[in-house]
Amino acid sequence: MIGLLGIRTSIASAAQLAGVTLPDTRQVAGTHLVLNGIALRTYSALGIRIYVAGLYLERRSSSAEAILRSPEMKLLEIHFLRDVGQDAARNTWRRGFANNRQAPCRLGPQDIAHFIAEVPAVHRGDVSMFLFTRDGMTVTFDGRVLGTTDNLYFAQQVLRTFLGPVPPTPRVKRELLGGR
Repeated sequence: MIGLLGIRTSIASAAQLAGVTLPDTRQVAGTHLVLNGIALRTYSALGIRIYVAGLYLERRSSSAEAILRSPEMKLLEIHFLRDVGQDAARNTWRRGFANNRQAPCRLGPQDIAHFIAEVPAVHRGDVSMFLFTRDGMTVTFDGRVLGTTDNLYFAQQVLRTFLGPVPPTPRVKRELLGGR
């Protein structure tokens, strides 16, 4: 099966978490990617399930910094398990950027504002994909392209919101890096 962005899927072998199944491998534009980790994002002491994310890399790595610095292709796939309003989703991204900026930060407030302006409300079952390449990043939401950028630094900062010093939760970072 080939989807948007030329992502080839085969579920011959797969990982499953919270009812979401992700294939162990993906083919993107002729590049073989392997599932590095699958993570469950929960919220509050009640453990409200928000999303399941999978991180695909050309070769597995448990080093966040090595992944962030690598020019190799990466795919972050997010399956939403519940509805999240547009304001809440946008505030989460704002916090993610603010908490994970690396000094000296070359990211202007207008770059973040433009990205956040495109963040939609999400609903249970929605799927978002972030494809990171040598040329930048492409973001899709439910099969449609939301945007692309050739700003490699900005693309790295987006991924840093998941793998940086202040990820959505320590569990998300640990699990995306292949830990349990």
